[in-house]
Amino acid sequence: MAAISPIIQPEELLRLKQSNEGFILIDADGGGKERYLAKHLDGAHYLDLEQDLSAVEKDPANGGRHPLPLPSVFAKTISELGINADSKVVIYDDKNGANAAARLWWMLRAIGYEKVQVLNKGFKGAEEIGFPTNAEIPTPIPVAIDPFVNEWKWPTKDISAVKDASRTTHQTIVDVRAKERFDGIVEPLDLIAGHIPNAINIPLTDNLDETGGFKDPNVLRKKYENAFENFNSENIIVHCGSGVTACHTLLAFDYAGLPMPNLYVGSWSEWSRSGNEMVLKQ
Repeated sequence: MAAISPIIQPEELLRLKQSNEGFILIDADGGGKERYLAKHLDGAHYLDLEQDLSAVEKDPANGGRHPLPLPSVFAKTISELGINADSKVVIYDDKNGANAAARLWWMLRAIGYEKVQVLNKGFKGAEEIGFPTNAEIPTPIPVAIDPFVNEWKWPTKDISAVKDASRTTHQTIVDVRAKERFDGIVEPLDLIAGHIPNAINIPLTDNLDETGGFKDPNVLRKKYENAFENFNSENIIVHCGSGVTACHTLLAFDYAGLPMPNLYVGSWSEWSRSGNEMVLKQ
């Protein structure tokens, strides 16, 4: 069976709903449940970045602001919504997939689940084409916890590996935050502005076109192949502020048909508190 695209267009989602084909729709949010409770896509269940998709610690110096939960804990969370390895899952958020939707996509794919897609243009895109919305909360049908979920199968790097990468020309650290944060001009979330030595800045917004949707896969492929002198996903480490929006760029890689790079989950929120070298505003 051919792999499905990691991106689903709003029109495709509407047809999927109208066909009554079984799928599980997830509203993944990082800003609190109020928006979901007020209005969401019909039939959507809710997962929260802080509570469900992270194992938040008191000190972000240990793993950053949004460390990954244990795979077994995540398996329990998704089982309660009826998600198992056979489920078709469509995920959206209200940030063009750049918030918790891409993070949840990465987590599901990283435990080996294949039929997972992120809604292009997110909530707004679906609403604009007439996908029904309401405030009704659907009742999930739980399934057994998947006993085979015991590790993240997609590549990650910890702070020690990133420290090594920051001192070599053989690996590339990609920072997907806004240029102003990378340049050390402004930092709205962490303690200090700047970036990791040896990092390059490719903002995640570069993945999107003027309508707020993902660029054509061929455009994305050419963009990322041209960004690296010798493209080798094993030598690329992608990060952001706390390991969430970096998944948007990893989603773009997959959409472009490129092999999956490494994710540094701790990202700037961990690095900037670690005592390691930082490049600050000159």
